[in-house]
Amino acid sequence: MNKLFFRTTVLAAVISAAFTLSSCSDSNDDMMTDMSFQRTITVENVATPKDFVQSGSFQGTGTPPVIMPGQSVSFKFNAGKAQALMFATMYGASKDWFFASQQPGIKLFDSNGNAITGDVSSSVLLWDNGTKDNMTGQAESKPIMQVPNVNASQLMKLNLAYNDVTSEFTLTVTNTSGGTANETPFSPGVWAVSNYNGSQLLNNAPFFTPNALSNPEITDIAQMGNISKMMTKLNANTGIMTGLSPTLIIVYRGDKNPIYELGKTDSGMGLKDIAQFGNVTKLQNSLKSLSNVKGVYIAGNAPVAPGSKVTTSFNAELGDKIAYATMFGFSNDWFYANEQSIDANTKGDITSKTSLFDSGTGIDQYPGAGNHQALFGGTPQSENMVISKVGTQYPVPAVQNVIKVTVN
Repeated sequence: MNKLFFRTTVLAAVISAAFTLSSCSDSNDDMMTDMSFQRTITVENVATPKDFVQSGSFQGTGTPPVIMPGQSVSFKFNAGKAQALMFATMYGASKDWFFASQQPGIKLFDSNGNAITGDVSSSVLLWDNGTKDNMTGQAESKPIMQVPNVNASQLMKLNLAYNDVTSEFTLTVTNTSGGTANETPFSPGVWAVSNYNGSQLLNNAPFFTPNALSNPEITDIAQMGNISKMMTKLNANTGIMTGLSPTLIIVYRGDKNPIYELGKTDSGMGLKDIAQFGNVTKLQNSLKSLSNVKGVYIAGNAPVAPGSKVTTSFNAELGDKIAYATMFGFSNDWFYANEQSIDANTKGDITSKTSLFDSGTGIDQYPGAGNHQALFGGTPQSENMVISKVGTQYPVPAVQNVIKVTVN
């Protein structure tokens, strides 16, 4: 009897212990489950595309500021392969004629990506605006047509110079009409370089459309040499835009962001590949080997154009942090990344934690108008500077006007 009782008691104790251990194990599993979570991060390109990346005006030095026969003016602008320079100025001794380069503008690079320099006067043409009779000055409504029997290149000389480091051109306009049958002053003029999105110009017929009726802006130039309306239009439609690369996101532990360190040179782990070419592969593989990096994720597999977004999910635990990086596509070596530490359990809009950085690995050129940029098939000229925040040298839109980052 006692032996039976003992055995029964021991069996009950074992069952009870097993149940208790099982309950503890279930509790621990529940605790681990409570510590783990999944989030979705979305990176959106909210940049507003503009027709022109740069624009401006030029004029003579006298009063009024016309360009008289024998006088020259110069202005500078930036461009990359596939971009062109458009300009317009009034043929002063006319009712409504104007000089303008051929559409979509003066060709600036040859098919190999080499800058075209020297005399490019053959690119200028003389146009009749079609809004005034050439003899009486009476109003008319005809399409813009090229003026026949006048060689514009004999009246205006155009000379291009180029700085390869900055991808900056200088155009010198000289009035060579003196002593010809078409001697004339030139009015103040306007110029613009169309934005390029990687496959085409955003505006391939700047200012006017040949064989179509004119518009108020070019009409004011052709009839009065007044550039005010055109400059207002250009200012409203000029600005830097950009694509973004696929975004690299990591989950990590610790106080130091494994992607980059402000004030230090590039580590060689692959950030340069993102900042210069939008290629995440090298940095992705490098970060996977770090003990404090718990996960590496990629949002997107192609350039992210304005109006588009990419999304990916990530797994994390309480106490983890996240970091991310994506290329400012229309640059030589810039990237967006979180400047502030971000708890992986954060939800909502985290754009305010994002800044634009210069990786210090390539010499900068005007964003979206530099021939060494990947946008134009180029390779940045090497430099060895520390990683820093992008300054105010170029009129780059505010971070929140280009990129939006949210976690849900």
